[in-house]
Amino acid sequence: MSIKIHIPTPLRPFLDNKDELELDANGSTTVGNLLSDLATNNEGLKKHLFSEDGKIRNFVNIYLNEEDIRYQEGDKTPLKEGDVLSIVPSIAGGIYEYSFS
Repeated sequence: MSIKIHIPTPLRPFLDNKDELELDANGSTTVGNLLSDLATNNEGLKKHLFSEDGKIRNFVNIYLNEEDIRYQEGDKTPLKEGDVLSIVPSIAGGIYEYSFS
C-alpha cells in the first residue's frame, strides 16, 4: 500500500531534505503506526513528532487527504492505498502592535 507524505521544512533535515516521501505502508494500517515507523527509521525525528508518553505532539497537525485526523479517529485513523498525509507544525508568532495615530 503506497502512501504519500508531505514533509514540512523543519523536519526535512531528518529525512534527507526531502519535501515528500512515497512509502510502502503495508505494515502500517493507521496514521499512528505509519508515523511511528517513520520516526523509528529516521533518527531524531521522534522527539519532534511524539511527546514523552508516545502521543503525537499537540503542536503537530496531521492531515489525511486534507482532513485533520483530530476530527477523524486521531492516530488510529485507518490508511488506504493512495492516501496523502501532511505533517503541519503549528506556527507561533510574536506580538503585533497596532497604533491608531
